[in-house]
Amino acid sequence: MYHQGNRELQDLFGSRALADRLEEKLRRERFTEADAAFIGAQSFFFLATADAEGRPDCSFKGGAPGFARVEAPDLLVFPDYDGNGMFKSLGNLRANPHVGLLFIAMGEKPGRLRVNGRAEVVTDDARLADMPGGQLLVKVTPTDIFPNCPRYIPRMELVEPSAYAPKAGAAPVEPKWKAFPDFADVVPPRRR
Repeated sequence: MYHQGNRELQDLFGSRALADRLEEKLRRERFTEADAAFIGAQSFFFLATADAEGRPDCSFKGGAPGFARVEAPDLLVFPDYDGNGMFKSLGNLRANPHVGLLFIAMGEKPGRLRVNGRAEVVTDDARLADMPGGQLLVKVTPTDIFPNCPRYIPRMELVEPSAYAPKAGAAPVEPKWKAFPDFADVVPPRRR
């Protein structure tokens, strides 16, 4: 789990033994039932990708709780929703399948779970029919799953869910920026 850069800093700060113990006790390659429950309860996560040259990109992915879900001990899936059309993250996955996901709970019981692995972007999958608003499916095979200490997570309260999160049987809400004169003439129609 660690490379030379990690080890150099661990040695500088005297934390190599701690890092090794954390890996030994907390890291896993398969999702547990607790992992699945935690991920399924979240309404967002952060997705880190890099292109073929290693240039990074980090994006926010959000939806109704359960939009990202563990379907098997070695499979996490989430839909891609209509966005700005740049496809920075998913385009990166086509060039470099290595991915990092960070799930954070900021409520009464803060928590954090990291999922590193390999991802595949799928254009035609039967599961999309059960994911309102999903236009693509991302399948993640984990290589490293591990919780992090929640001590720096602020306690925040959800005031209301996003009006833009897709809902079954409801027409999608379009963001105002898509009607701005600078963009309106190039916004493609929704695919689903």
